[in-house]
Amino acid sequence: MFPDLSQVYDSTSATLTGGNRVERRLSDLAGCFQDEAAWKALVEESDPLLYAVTAVEPENHAGGLHYGLGVLYPGRVGEEYVMTKGHLHTWRDAAEVYIGLRGEGAMLLEDWESGESRLEPLRANSIVYVPGNTAHRTINVGSEPLVYIGVYPAQAGHDYAAIAQRNFRKIVVSRDGAPSLQDR
Repeated sequence: MFPDLSQVYDSTSATLTGGNRVERRLSDLAGCFQDEAAWKALVEESDPLLYAVTAVEPENHAGGLHYGLGVLYPGRVGEEYVMTKGHLHTWRDAAEVYIGLRGEGAMLLEDWESGESRLEPLRANSIVYVPGNTAHRTINVGSEPLVYIGVYPAQAGHDYAAIAQRNFRKIVVSRDGAPSLQDR
């Protein structure tokens, strides 16, 4: 009667059984980093793998949930910490919850209408709630892979195009060895 939807994850290797794994290299994040020269040089040198997300999407009805296991590798492009593309939800009212499993990171949250931004820590045993109408981007501010799970409504959808057109108004850079939120 019930399909087998059980999954097994390993926070050390950042793997999840089942689901669809998507990998993003530095070249996939054109326009995300402020220091275009540093981005271009690193792409030409090695085009490193920045992150991977394995998404599990068992139900698409109004009450269903989707989730993904993400791993974001450490590093910097210029002074900026390595990050994900970031997104809004297509269904703007949809919220999301991120659960930190390993590593040290942060979530850049931006109210899409007002532009108000804040940085929330995301590390092992922490939870970050992302309200609806909020653009969000995951950032690795540590020296080891950041591993986390994101849980969101099945109907949320991902709008990457809005971010590609406008980007976030703030960036996260290293200042005196610590993350600092700065104007773009």
